[in-house]
Order: sequence, then C-alpha cells, then structure tokens
Amino acid sequence: MRIGILGCGAIGSRIAKSIRHELKDFCQLSGLYDIDQDKAKRLEKELKLRNIVKFSLVDLIKNCDCMVEAVSAQETKSMIRQALEAQRDVLAMSVGKLLNSQVDSQVDSQDLFSLAHQKGCSLLIPSGALAGIDAVKAASLAGIKKITLTTRKSPQGFQGNLYLEKRKIDLSKIKKETVLFEGHVEEAVKFFPQNINVAATLALASSAQNKLFIRIITSPQYKTNSHEVELTGPFGRIVTRTDNVVCPDNPKTSYLAVLSGIQTLKQFCMGVWVGT
Repeated sequence: MRIGILGCGAIGSRIAKSIRHELKDFCQLSGLYDIDQDKAKRLEKELKLRNIVKFSLVDLIKNCDCMVEAVSAQETKSMIRQALEAQRDVLAMSVGKLLNSQVDSQVDSQDLFSLAHQKGCSLLIPSGALAGIDAVKAASLAGIKKITLTTRKSPQGFQGNLYLEKRKIDLSKIKKETVLFEGHVEEAVKFFPQNINVAATLALASSAQNKLFIRIITSPQYKTNSHEVELTGPFGRIVTRTDNVVCPDNPKTSYLAVLSGIQTLKQFCMGVWVGT
C-alpha cells in the first residue's frame, strides 16, 4: 500500500520514519507534502529517499492509496474531503478537526463519514493518547448516561495557547495545581486545538457528545500528560487513566498518540484488527 504524508511536522515525520523502517513489510512511503516545502525536503533527505516530495495536495493524493493527515489546519476537513473524493483511504491524526463546531462548519464531519462510505474507502481515527476507546464504543450501544474527561498537563504543554493568553493567564507564574478550563467538548477542542484531540476522539467513540464534560488542569509538578475518563450507563461504570510521556519531538503531544496512529496504520495495512 502506498502511503502519502500530509504535514511534515513532528507527528507526520515520526509516522513517515516508522513507515520507512518498522512498517516497510506492509506499506511504502510514496509522497510527502507540506505547505512549507523545506520541511518536506528535509524529511526526504533524512529518510534517504528521492523524488517523493510533492508540490501540491492533488499530486500527493494522486500518488498514494492512503493519506496520513497530520496538519491540524483550518482546512483540514476540506483536505480530507479531497482525498475521499479521489477514493483514497485517510488516517486522520487531527481528530479535533473532525468534531463539528460553530467555528468550523464549512465541511460537516458527518458528510465526511458518509462520503467515505459512498466512495468505498476508510476514514481511520486512532485511539490516540486514551486507553479504553474499545470499551467506550461497546458501551455506546447500550447508551451512555454521563461521561467526563479530566486532562492534566504541565504548563509547558500549553505554551502559545491563544485562549490562555487572551485571559492573561501567565503559565510561568503557576506554582500549584490550577484548573485552566471546564466545559463542553466543542469549546475544549476550539480553545485547545493542540492539546485535546483526545476529547474529540472520546466524543466520536461514545456518540454522546452532548453529555461529555471536559476538565483541563495544569501544574509544574506534573511530569506526564494524564487523561482520565469516567462513564456510566446501563453497561455499568468504566474508569480509565493513562499517564503519557510527551512526544520527544513535540511537548504538546503525547508519545502514545503518535504510536496509536502508527499502530492503526499497521493494522489497516495488514488487514488484521484486534479489539472492537
């Protein structure tokens, strides 16, 4: 299977390296595209490959069977739509962009899911930095009464966040455990686009977006990115917690989230799936 990488930042680069090495028996890297061409060229050189940098999204899509989206741009959903229209499978790493919200309504996510079905291709959404997504999906069939996600990260993981800057929250002055946000998932994804993809994944997996409550907490004492999920319903009660090491290339992303994307791609290429 030919894999094209859309976005050659920390996440896209790490996935590309895994395709080149660990996944070479199952798939091959056929294209790299980034709006910053220098990024794509540097990655091509690092991978010791030639002539796989593409100079347009159309060219990338034309030269792959499956596109890995790793850009988290305003146009993310439109880019995914282009790939699906061309009957290409898509692995979406920017899951937050797939959650419908008032600020991103040009392309309806449900339309993307329907389009994938119509075109006979797959839209792959990895579990990311969460444990228990398989159980959440199963529980959703019985109905979920209440679901909460509590995320804990160090202040470093929120550097450059516009939501915090507008509220004049100085991360360097935080000395103890501090709640940065409490609210619904749509707001969490809107205000923390680089930190809370897990919230969107949970909303999509649970089919209970309107019942999902998000809490984001920070402290300089935190050494890991922690995500704790609790849900109740006719199935009983589920509680999961993951304490994630940050990705070596990007402190705003959990290493497990990147590994989850790689594992999802591996299973897809092999045609073998474990779990629901």
